[in-house]
Amino acid sequence: MHDSHDGKTVTMTEQEVEAGQAVYSKPILGIYDWFVLGFSNRLIWKCPSRHILALYDRHVTANHLDVGVGTGYFLDSCRFPDASTRLGLMDLNSNCLDAAGKRLARYRPEVYRANVLDPISRDIPSFDSISLTYLLHCLPGTMKTKSAVFRHLKPLLKPNGVMFGATLLSDGVHRSWAAKRLMALYNAKGVFTNDQDDLQGLRTALSEHFTSVTIDVVGCAALFSARG
Repeated sequence: MHDSHDGKTVTMTEQEVEAGQAVYSKPILGIYDWFVLGFSNRLIWKCPSRHILALYDRHVTANHLDVGVGTGYFLDSCRFPDASTRLGLMDLNSNCLDAAGKRLARYRPEVYRANVLDPISRDIPSFDSISLTYLLHCLPGTMKTKSAVFRHLKPLLKPNGVMFGATLLSDGVHRSWAAKRLMALYNAKGVFTNDQDDLQGLRTALSEHFTSVTIDVVGCAALFSARG
């Protein structure tokens, strides 16, 4: 299905991708750490941010790509194993890239603006670790279609590398009344598209592209890592 916008034809998928990332304006990013990583993670999603930070500390390498960068909080807070770190930042939203790029300027990050649901055509040297934190639940489609992200990013990952991250699920996890209501609101506004995302679907999507998959559930969040 197509729609006309400003004289251009865009697919509905492109519109949905835009909706999932457009909310991250500069004012929203200004309160993101407090509202999402502080309030929502702890009280609504029941996955305090320390659990995600521990995931970074466990898997991040000195040759790392972060996809869906937000404000760069976890990269700013985690422990890189080497002072001379190569850091890549990839996102569709230029506001996020700007905010994270400034926050992480000490690493002189490589910045890539891309929609990871499309093939990534750039000739980018591969990474030892790639993270996708709170990206999947913002992407349109089902977990089956979102698995294209793993297919498109895997060529950027070295053979012995690790891909890890976190996403909020609607099924296969425990959701409180507040979590159900807030997820329903975000899905209605197009900020989230995760009303069909479930734990088994995530495991299946990862297993299609990796031989070793680990998923830990904390509240509504699935914290995953994958190799091979």
